[in-house]
Amino acid sequence: MAAFKTLDDLGDLTGKVALVRVDLNLPMKDGSATDVTRVEAAKPTIIELCDKGAKVLLLAHFGRPGGQRSSMLSTSMVQGDVEKVLGKEIMFIPEVAGPVAQQAIDILRPGDIGLMENVRFWPGEEANDPGFAASIAENGDIFVNDAFSAAHRAHATTEGLAHVLPAYAGRAMEKELTALEVALGAPNPPVAAVVGGAKVSSKLAVLENLVGKVQHLVIGGGMANTFLAARGVDVGKSLCEHDLTETANKIMDQADQAGCTVHLPYDVVVAKEFAPNPPSLRTCNVHEVAADEMILDIGPQAVEALGDVLKTCRTLVWNGPLGAFEIPPFDEATVALARTVAALTQEGSLISVAGGGDTVAALAHAGVMGEITYVSTAGGAFLEWMEGKELPGVAALRA
Repeated sequence: MAAFKTLDDLGDLTGKVALVRVDLNLPMKDGSATDVTRVEAAKPTIIELCDKGAKVLLLAHFGRPGGQRSSMLSTSMVQGDVEKVLGKEIMFIPEVAGPVAQQAIDILRPGDIGLMENVRFWPGEEANDPGFAASIAENGDIFVNDAFSAAHRAHATTEGLAHVLPAYAGRAMEKELTALEVALGAPNPPVAAVVGGAKVSSKLAVLENLVGKVQHLVIGGGMANTFLAARGVDVGKSLCEHDLTETANKIMDQADQAGCTVHLPYDVVVAKEFAPNPPSLRTCNVHEVAADEMILDIGPQAVEALGDVLKTCRTLVWNGPLGAFEIPPFDEATVALARTVAALTQEGSLISVAGGGDTVAALAHAGVMGEITYVSTAGGAFLEWMEGKELPGVAALRA
């Protein structure tokens, strides 16, 4: 991995202006955030820059205003939540460039923080307009990107600014890139990947990239049904993309050629209706699924076998649950495997990196969030990284 500069490369910043791209796109209810994980992730970077004497200006998007101003999508909506997490007062700045921004910066003292307006209120943000990036950069001395979750977008404040100002990775970005490098860049083999989720179509590029990089590929969720059907298994009423049979077979052939073992369940949990603890619930061999049943989780024998596989591995990348984990008891396989992964990680035999919204929710549900080596809260960016794509926001930091 080409090197990128971090906050370690910065000395005293007294009086300097640090433009910091963070992710403050928080879920809201009744005017306040329901989850401040993203602010907590950015806190070490913000506080460290304050401690170095910088005037810290936070750049963020909030929702999708599409280049128009909207009072409901102003970043001022999250100001109170950000202040609470940081334990500091923040000045809200209703612009991102120009004289209003300059006046606000003049008022700020070294170590103070300003929160700028939603960068997506200006069409130049999503268009990655160099002129827009240059106008923001006029008020700054350095650019720090701490928003990995927005790094797959080539926007003015995620990519453009890095070409105009000296650019550095913030602590959260640094942590993420280091973890990803350990997981797939230069991993310790054997490497396993668990890929779950409803549809193969949404993870095709991920699967095609992984078969050439990992020694074990575990396919779960509704995706597993498509692969089972491709192998000639009758999956009954299960969620299944029958039109992708040929694609599934092609991926399994590519895996064979690359020396990657694809793991599909041989026992499954089925029911006639998708509801909590249905009376028709049973566990059976994959070849015994009735025409009116649907596969909703992988079975206990399959989970045990996967646990045995992971005991032989040194590195794991995980994206997506094994079953319909939101509804009990179809969360059992995901929870059991998560606990095995946590135990192997804690004893030091496995490096585990997990990411994606459903995966984070599943690990939290299993109570093991703190026992995994690294959990990425980025959705789209994590997925694109698993697809083997170069993320524009990351590439710009290495330039």
